[in-house]
Order: sequence, then C-alpha cells, then structure tokens
Amino acid sequence: MRTVFIPVIFTVHLTAQIFNLAFWGSLIIGFGLFRLVLPVSSVQKLLATVMQCLLLTFGRLSVALIQLFNPVVIERRFSAPVSRDSWYLIVANHLSYLDIILLIELASNRFPAPKFFLKKELIWLPFVGLGAWALDMPFMRRYSAAHVAKHPHLKGKDIDTTRRYCQKFSNTPTTVINFVEGTRFTAAKHAARQSNYQTLLPPKAGGVAFTLATMGDLFTNILDISLLYPQNRKHPMMAMLCGQMRHIIIDVNVLAVPAQTQGDYFSDATYRTQFQHWLNDLWKAKDQRISHILETK
Repeated sequence: MRTVFIPVIFTVHLTAQIFNLAFWGSLIIGFGLFRLVLPVSSVQKLLATVMQCLLLTFGRLSVALIQLFNPVVIERRFSAPVSRDSWYLIVANHLSYLDIILLIELASNRFPAPKFFLKKELIWLPFVGLGAWALDMPFMRRYSAAHVAKHPHLKGKDIDTTRRYCQKFSNTPTTVINFVEGTRFTAAKHAARQSNYQTLLPPKAGGVAFTLATMGDLFTNILDISLLYPQNRKHPMMAMLCGQMRHIIIDVNVLAVPAQTQGDYFSDATYRTQFQHWLNDLWKAKDQRISHILETK
C-alpha cells in the first residue's frame, strides 16, 4: 500500500527541499552582494558570520524535512569532542549529493561552518552556485592529463585556487571539506579504477596535501568522516526523496595532524611518496571501518 504513495511523497518532499534551498540560498546571495559592495573589513566579517548561520539553518531544516518524510535513524558518532572555535580538515568518502546536506547539518553547534571545494560546473546550479560563491567556497576546474599536455599553462591551476582560498580561511575558525576520492562512488567507477578498497575509490592526494601544506599549522585536527546508508546504498538521494531512507550513519574519527603531512608535495619526491603512504594507510583503515560497520548492520 505504501508504494502507492511514493510518487506523492517524492513530489511533496522534493518541492519542500527546493523551497528550503531557494529561500536560504537567496538570502545568502543577497548578503553576499551587500558584502561585495561594502568593502569594509568589520562589515564583511559580520556579514560572513550571518551567512554562515544561514547556511547552517538551511542544513538543519533540510535534515528536519528528511526526518519528517522518512522513518530514518540518523546515527552520529564522534570518537572525540570537537569545537566551534577550532580549525578542521575533513576527509570524507562521497556517495551522494545527500552527503553535502548531512555534513552542513553535522557542523551546526559542533564545529565551524564547512567550506566545500566544488566543481566549476556547479556555479550554474540555481541557488547553489551563487550561494557557494557568496560563502567564499572555492570552485575547482579539473583538467585531464591529455588536456594539460596540450595546454601546459593550465598545469597547477587547481593548486593555485587551493592556495588563494586557504589564505582566506586563515583568519577565522574554519572547516575545510575534501572529498578525497574526487567524485561520487559507484560500482562502475570502482571497477574502472581497479580500486584496492572494498567500499572506496582510490584517494587523490594532491588537494589534501596542498591544503595541509598551506594551513597545516592552523588545523586543530583532521576529521576522518565516513558516510554510510546501510539499507539504501545504491541510490541514497532518490531513496531519501521517496521516503524510503531507513538508516544514516555519520562516523567521525577525530585525528591528530601528523607532522609528516606538511611538506612540498609537488617538488619533493621523497615527501610525496611519504604522504601518499600516509593517505593510503588512512584510506585502508577507513575502508576496514566502513566494511565492519556495514557487516554489523
């Protein structure tokens, strides 16, 4: 009988989520435009704080809608306390666009509002693109190796973007989020990349290495976050919109920032190898932890 109501739940829930996004996104964009035309440091800092509050409110209401339309249990696990007055680097797996909503809500009243590194194409996404721009989130344009070979001047552009934005984040407590796999996990991508991990794609080290090299002295901890949808692993976003989401697990492993994660990743071959070993070991432990959680669920 419940199947009959799925199209109704999908339509109503999607409409509510779009309205929530449009309302708070419009407010953030409006404050962002004020911030653009009022280049006074104290005013800009105040407006930035207001916009971060609006972002967190969006996340809380979006998750409240998820809980309203789904018989879902959201399990948030922290291995150690976190603080709103600290700097964090989040390294997370990536399964769905739903991950972003959950990470924004997770930050509320726990740690500073998150900054995502976004694909350049998302600048055109209604409310999301301009909202992210207003919040000083970096947009990254990724180039294939073949494209860079034809256009050598593009080499290192992502790193330049990372450098500029990391400098902006140094003045106030900030959480920087890096989806280390570089894309959402799918079975097809897992096979195509010949991943050595059961539940993850191979990690990409460059962005994390440069963020740590630029802000490593500021980061209080690394938050190794694993997002899991045990009963809805194939299409979590659609399951959520259709009222079929049952269980969400957000596992937060609070780690110290190791000394060996700070160095010249792009010029020092010895350091690059050392950093890759560190990240691969972290990813191996993460894969084992996710596999264990899924087995017990």
